[in-house]
Amino acid sequence: MGTPEFAATVLEHVLGSDDVTVAAVYTQPDRPCGRGKKCLLGPVKKLALEKGLPVHQPQSFKDPAEVATLAAYKPDVLLVAAYGMILPQTVLDVPTKMPLNVHASLLPSWRGAAPIERSIAAGEQITGVTIMRMALALDAGPMVMQRSMNIGVNDTGGELRAELADLGGRLLTHCLMRLRMGAVPLIEQDASRVTYAKKIDKAEALIDWTRPAAEVHNLIRAMTPNPGAFFFWKPAADKPALRIIAQPGKVGCPLPPGAKPGDILGLMDCQIGVACADAVYLVPAVIPAGKRPMNAQAFSCGYLGKCDEDAMAVCGPPDGLA
Repeated sequence: MGTPEFAATVLEHVLGSDDVTVAAVYTQPDRPCGRGKKCLLGPVKKLALEKGLPVHQPQSFKDPAEVATLAAYKPDVLLVAAYGMILPQTVLDVPTKMPLNVHASLLPSWRGAAPIERSIAAGEQITGVTIMRMALALDAGPMVMQRSMNIGVNDTGGELRAELADLGGRLLTHCLMRLRMGAVPLIEQDASRVTYAKKIDKAEALIDWTRPAAEVHNLIRAMTPNPGAFFFWKPAADKPALRIIAQPGKVGCPLPPGAKPGDILGLMDCQIGVACADAVYLVPAVIPAGKRPMNAQAFSCGYLGKCDEDAMAVCGPPDGLA
């Protein structure tokens, strides 16, 4: 059971195991996306169809018939990774052995929908994957296995997600091998150490340049590639604010005299320098709204070089556009 690329990577590992037979795949219903509102196949559904596996896409499991369809497969184990749907107890009771979930954090830290983004934004240096037996409460079931890995100082959310998916797939296949040979340990989570990773609100991706440059760096990394950390800039007083996504860069030199947080300092080291609370943050590339990605030099020539002198600073979001 899963939907996005993370889950597809885990499924590929499971399908590559000689000791596991996948009876069916459950994934979220197709949803229209893009300007044309066309329904695109999700990564898990696409992989399942390529492998000739039965695919089910229930709207929910409130209908007893959907639970009965699942139960008819008589699964030993339910495997769940980024499914994006709440599973009732009637579903968790279906497997003869247990329902297992692949969670992208070292539980009990970062229970919830966005553990990868939250861990990067918090500046953490270590993360990992937990295989747990599912319970009704959010990511609260006993742990079966854990593996840790380092978070690089420049890792983005997308890069870390791919690494954790691969680690999760390998760990899950090892867990299934252990389960087939006998019982696996079940370790209860320490309730005193629980933290939560709530779903990312796009408004959280608005860059606050009054924060230290290291925190700005962590936010931009966490929000890359999606939803993308952004700021607003007005090329002139009589022109509308432009929404600009910043690509991850690096912390630069200390603030020059007179610089205030949010000041755009022009090109520095072939990157766009923006003043933060304690230092300059260097942005190597941006994506202006409705435009393709462009490097710092192109943005400087095409935008900064044509703006009013008093427009060399970020601005607040227009009403309703944050």
